[in-house]
Amino acid sequence: MEKNILDQLAKELYQADTSCQPITALTERYPAITNEQAYQIQLAGLSLRQADGHRVVGRKIGLTSKAMQQALGVFEPDYGYITDRMMVLEGDPIDLSTLIAPKIEAELAFVLKADLSGPGVTVAQVLQATEGVMPAIEIIDTRIKDWKIKIQDTIADGASIGRVLLSGKLTPVTAVDLRYMGLVLEKNGEVAATAAGAAVLGHPANAVAWLANKLAAYDIALKAGDIIMSGSLTAACPIGAGDSIKATFDHIGSVGLMVKR
Repeated sequence: MEKNILDQLAKELYQADTSCQPITALTERYPAITNEQAYQIQLAGLSLRQADGHRVVGRKIGLTSKAMQQALGVFEPDYGYITDRMMVLEGDPIDLSTLIAPKIEAELAFVLKADLSGPGVTVAQVLQATEGVMPAIEIIDTRIKDWKIKIQDTIADGASIGRVLLSGKLTPVTAVDLRYMGLVLEKNGEVAATAAGAAVLGHPANAVAWLANKLAAYDIALKAGDIIMSGSLTAACPIGAGDSIKATFDHIGSVGLMVKR
Protein backbone atom coordinates (compact mmCIF):
# COMPACT_ATOMS: atom_id res chain seq x y z
CA MET A 1 0.00 0.00 0.00
CA GLU A 2 1.27 3.46 -0.88
CA LYS A 3 1.88 6.02 1.86
CA ASN A 4 -0.86 8.32 0.60
CA ILE A 5 -3.40 5.53 1.11
CA LEU A 6 -2.14 4.86 4.65
CA ASP A 7 -2.36 8.57 5.45
CA GLN A 8 -5.87 8.78 4.02
CA LEU A 9 -7.02 5.85 6.16
CA ALA A 10 -5.53 7.55 9.23
CA LYS A 11 -7.55 10.68 8.40
CA GLU A 12 -10.72 8.62 7.99
CA LEU A 13 -10.24 7.01 11.41
CA TYR A 14 -9.57 10.36 13.07
CA GLN A 15 -12.61 11.94 11.43
CA ALA A 16 -14.69 8.95 12.54
CA ASP A 17 -13.46 9.54 16.10
CA THR A 18 -14.26 13.26 16.14
CA SER A 19 -17.63 12.85 14.44
CA CYS A 20 -18.62 9.58 16.17
CA GLN A 21 -19.52 8.19 12.76
CA PRO A 22 -17.95 4.75 12.19
CA ILE A 23 -16.43 3.64 8.90
CA THR A 24 -16.22 0.36 7.00
CA ALA A 25 -13.43 -1.93 8.16
CA LEU A 26 -10.06 -1.28 6.58
CA THR A 27 -9.57 -5.01 6.07
CA GLU A 28 -12.80 -5.19 4.11
CA ARG A 29 -11.55 -2.57 1.65
CA TYR A 30 -7.89 -3.63 1.68
CA PRO A 31 -7.78 -7.36 2.56
CA ALA A 32 -4.00 -7.54 2.07
CA ILE A 33 -3.19 -4.88 4.67
CA THR A 34 -0.42 -6.03 7.03
CA ASN A 35 0.11 -5.43 10.72
CA GLU A 36 3.14 -3.29 9.88
CA GLN A 37 1.04 -1.08 7.60
CA ALA A 38 -1.64 -0.88 10.28
CA TYR A 39 0.94 0.44 12.76
CA GLN A 40 1.99 3.02 10.17
CA ILE A 41 -1.64 4.16 10.00
CA GLN A 42 -1.71 4.33 13.80
CA LEU A 43 1.40 6.54 13.86
CA ALA A 44 -0.08 8.80 11.18
CA GLY A 45 -3.23 9.09 13.27
CA LEU A 46 -1.18 10.03 16.32
CA SER A 47 0.51 12.77 14.29
CA LEU A 48 -2.91 14.16 13.39
CA ARG A 49 -3.88 14.27 17.05
CA GLN A 50 -0.62 15.91 18.07
CA ALA A 51 -1.14 18.53 15.39
CA ASP A 52 -4.51 19.26 17.07
CA GLY A 53 -2.82 19.67 20.46
CA HIS A 54 -3.08 16.18 21.96
CA ARG A 55 -0.21 15.22 24.27
CA VAL A 56 0.92 11.60 24.70
CA VAL A 57 0.78 10.55 28.37
CA GLY A 58 1.27 6.83 28.00
CA ARG A 59 0.69 3.62 26.08
CA LYS A 60 -1.86 0.85 26.11
CA ILE A 61 -1.47 -2.84 25.47
CA GLY A 62 -4.36 -4.81 24.06
CA LEU A 63 -5.22 -8.46 23.46
CA THR A 64 -3.20 -9.66 26.44
CA SER A 65 -5.72 -12.14 27.83
CA LYS A 66 -6.64 -15.44 26.19
CA ALA A 67 -10.26 -14.29 26.13
CA MET A 68 -9.45 -11.24 24.04
CA GLN A 69 -6.97 -13.07 21.78
CA GLN A 70 -9.51 -15.78 21.07
CA ALA A 71 -12.09 -13.14 20.21
CA LEU A 72 -9.89 -11.95 17.32
CA GLY A 73 -8.11 -15.19 16.55
CA VAL A 74 -4.63 -13.84 17.33
CA PHE A 75 -1.79 -15.00 19.53
CA GLU A 76 0.12 -11.77 20.19
CA PRO A 77 -0.89 -8.52 21.90
CA ASP A 78 -1.11 -5.19 20.13
CA TYR A 79 -0.48 -1.67 21.39
CA GLY A 80 -1.58 1.92 21.04
CA TYR A 81 -1.07 5.32 22.62
CA ILE A 82 -2.91 7.33 25.29
CA THR A 83 -3.27 11.10 25.03
CA ASP A 84 -4.29 13.61 27.66
CA ARG A 85 -7.70 14.06 26.05
CA MET A 86 -8.47 10.37 26.53
CA MET A 87 -8.11 10.60 30.32
CA VAL A 88 -11.25 10.96 32.46
CA LEU A 89 -11.56 11.62 36.18
CA GLU A 90 -13.15 9.15 38.56
CA GLY A 91 -16.52 10.56 39.53
CA ASP A 92 -17.13 12.24 36.18
CA PRO A 93 -19.91 10.34 34.38
CA ILE A 94 -19.14 9.00 30.92
CA ASP A 95 -21.11 10.62 28.12
CA LEU A 96 -21.92 7.96 25.53
CA SER A 97 -22.59 10.62 22.90
CA THR A 98 -18.81 11.16 22.67
CA LEU A 99 -18.21 7.49 21.85
CA ILE A 100 -19.39 5.04 19.18
CA ALA A 101 -19.68 1.52 20.61
CA PRO A 102 -17.94 1.50 23.99
CA LYS A 103 -17.06 -1.46 26.16
CA ILE A 104 -15.09 -1.54 29.40
CA GLU A 105 -12.04 -3.46 30.52
CA ALA A 106 -10.58 -3.69 34.02
CA GLU A 107 -6.81 -3.31 33.97
CA LEU A 108 -3.71 -2.48 35.93
CA ALA A 109 -2.02 0.81 35.10
CA PHE A 110 1.74 0.89 35.59
CA VAL A 111 3.23 4.31 36.39
CA LEU A 112 6.90 4.40 35.42
CA LYS A 113 9.63 6.16 37.41
CA ALA A 114 12.42 5.32 34.95
CA ASP A 115 12.76 4.87 31.20
CA LEU A 116 12.44 1.41 29.66
CA SER A 117 14.08 0.76 26.30
CA GLY A 118 14.19 -2.58 24.51
CA PRO A 119 15.22 -4.99 23.25
CA GLY A 120 15.80 -7.42 26.08
CA VAL A 121 13.62 -5.78 28.76
CA THR A 122 12.66 -8.30 31.46
CA VAL A 123 9.89 -8.50 34.05
CA ALA A 124 12.45 -7.67 36.75
CA GLN A 125 13.46 -4.52 34.91
CA VAL A 126 9.84 -3.50 34.49
CA LEU A 127 9.23 -3.85 38.22
CA GLN A 128 12.39 -1.91 39.03
CA ALA A 129 11.30 0.90 36.70
CA THR A 130 7.76 1.08 38.12
CA GLU A 131 6.74 3.67 40.70
CA GLY A 132 3.55 1.77 41.39
CA VAL A 133 0.35 0.32 39.97
CA MET A 134 -3.18 1.70 39.99
CA PRO A 135 -6.60 0.12 39.50
CA ALA A 136 -7.86 1.29 36.12
CA ILE A 137 -10.73 1.01 33.70
CA GLU A 138 -10.20 1.36 29.98
CA ILE A 139 -13.20 2.23 27.87
CA ILE A 140 -12.41 0.68 24.54
CA ASP A 141 -14.18 1.92 21.44
CA THR A 142 -13.97 1.35 17.72
CA ARG A 143 -14.20 3.62 14.74
CA ILE A 144 -15.15 0.54 12.68
CA LYS A 145 -18.83 -0.25 12.10
CA ASP A 146 -20.36 -2.84 14.43
CA TRP A 147 -17.01 -3.97 15.86
CA LYS A 148 -16.47 -6.01 12.67
CA ILE A 149 -12.71 -5.88 13.07
CA LYS A 150 -9.63 -7.92 12.41
CA ILE A 151 -6.30 -7.40 14.13
CA GLN A 152 -5.16 -4.92 11.45
CA ASP A 153 -8.27 -2.79 12.01
CA THR A 154 -7.76 -2.48 15.75
CA ILE A 155 -4.03 -1.76 15.37
CA ALA A 156 -4.70 1.03 12.87
CA ASP A 157 -7.41 2.35 15.20
CA GLY A 158 -4.97 2.87 18.08
CA ALA A 159 -5.68 -0.56 19.57
CA SER A 160 -9.34 0.47 19.94
CA ILE A 161 -8.55 3.11 22.55
CA GLY A 162 -11.44 5.18 23.88
CA ARG A 163 -10.99 6.58 27.39
CA VAL A 164 -8.86 5.74 30.42
CA LEU A 165 -9.94 6.09 34.04
CA LEU A 166 -7.46 5.71 36.91
CA SER A 167 -8.14 5.36 40.61
CA GLY A 168 -6.48 7.79 42.99
CA LYS A 169 -4.40 5.12 44.72
CA LEU A 170 -0.85 4.19 43.74
CA THR A 171 0.53 0.97 45.26
CA PRO A 172 4.23 -0.03 45.13
CA VAL A 173 4.78 -3.23 43.14
CA THR A 174 6.68 -4.67 46.10
CA ALA A 175 3.47 -4.68 48.14
CA VAL A 176 1.62 -7.31 46.09
CA ASP A 177 2.28 -10.31 43.86
CA LEU A 178 0.63 -9.14 40.67
CA ARG A 179 0.28 -12.68 39.32
CA TYR A 180 -2.10 -13.74 42.09
CA MET A 181 -3.89 -10.44 42.61
CA GLY A 182 -7.62 -11.07 42.24
CA LEU A 183 -10.14 -8.94 40.36
CA VAL A 184 -13.89 -8.69 40.72
CA LEU A 185 -15.63 -6.70 38.00
CA GLU A 186 -19.17 -5.57 38.86
CA LYS A 187 -21.82 -4.08 36.60
CA ASN A 188 -24.87 -2.53 38.24
CA GLY A 189 -24.05 -4.26 41.51
CA GLU A 190 -23.76 -7.75 40.03
CA VAL A 191 -20.56 -9.69 39.38
CA ALA A 192 -19.78 -9.56 35.66
CA ALA A 193 -16.38 -11.28 35.72
CA THR A 194 -13.57 -12.43 37.97
CA ALA A 195 -9.90 -13.01 37.18
CA ALA A 196 -6.36 -12.90 38.50
CA GLY A 197 -3.36 -10.91 37.32
CA ALA A 198 -1.86 -13.99 35.70
CA ALA A 199 -4.59 -13.73 33.03
CA VAL A 200 -2.43 -11.02 31.45
CA LEU A 201 0.41 -12.97 29.76
CA GLY A 202 1.10 -14.85 32.99
CA HIS A 203 2.10 -11.62 34.77
CA PRO A 204 1.00 -8.05 33.96
CA ALA A 205 4.64 -6.92 33.94
CA ASN A 206 5.21 -9.36 31.06
CA ALA A 207 2.90 -7.19 28.97
CA VAL A 208 4.92 -4.05 29.77
CA ALA A 209 8.16 -5.85 28.92
CA TRP A 210 6.63 -7.04 25.65
CA LEU A 211 5.66 -3.45 24.79
CA ALA A 212 9.11 -2.03 25.56
CA ASN A 213 10.74 -4.67 23.39
CA LYS A 214 8.21 -4.26 20.56
CA LEU A 215 8.67 -0.48 20.45
CA ALA A 216 12.44 -0.89 20.19
CA ALA A 217 11.99 -1.67 16.49
CA TYR A 218 10.79 1.93 16.06
CA ASP A 219 13.45 3.45 18.36
CA ILE A 220 10.70 4.35 20.83
CA ALA A 221 11.30 4.03 24.57
CA LEU A 222 8.83 4.06 27.44
CA LYS A 223 9.50 7.16 29.51
CA ALA A 224 9.51 7.96 33.22
CA GLY A 225 6.07 9.26 34.11
CA ASP A 226 4.33 7.24 31.40
CA ILE A 227 1.07 5.47 32.22
CA ILE A 228 1.10 1.96 30.77
CA MET A 229 -2.22 0.13 30.59
CA SER A 230 -1.15 -3.50 30.78
CA GLY A 231 -4.23 -5.09 29.23
CA SER A 232 -7.58 -6.48 30.30
CA LEU A 233 -7.83 -9.40 32.69
CA THR A 234 -11.19 -10.44 31.21
CA ALA A 235 -13.25 -10.18 28.07
CA ALA A 236 -14.61 -6.69 27.36
CA CYS A 237 -17.97 -5.81 28.93
CA PRO A 238 -20.55 -3.70 27.02
CA ILE A 239 -21.92 -0.58 28.72
CA GLY A 240 -25.05 1.45 28.23
CA ALA A 241 -26.83 4.51 29.56
CA GLY A 242 -27.12 4.55 33.35
CA ASP A 243 -24.71 1.67 33.96
CA SER A 244 -22.49 1.60 37.03
CA ILE A 245 -19.14 -0.20 36.85
CA LYS A 246 -16.77 -1.11 39.66
CA ALA A 247 -13.46 -2.98 39.42
CA THR A 248 -11.98 -4.19 42.71
CA PHE A 249 -8.41 -5.46 42.79
CA ASP A 250 -7.12 -7.44 45.75
CA HIS A 251 -4.71 -5.41 47.95
CA ILE A 252 -4.58 -2.32 45.70
CA GLY A 253 -8.13 -0.93 45.78
CA SER A 254 -10.96 -0.24 43.39
CA VAL A 255 -12.06 2.11 40.65
CA GLY A 256 -15.53 2.85 39.37
CA LEU A 257 -17.42 4.78 36.73
CA MET A 258 -20.95 5.87 36.01
CA VAL A 259 -22.50 6.22 32.57
CA LYS A 260 -24.82 9.15 31.92
CA ARG A 261 -28.47 8.30 31.43
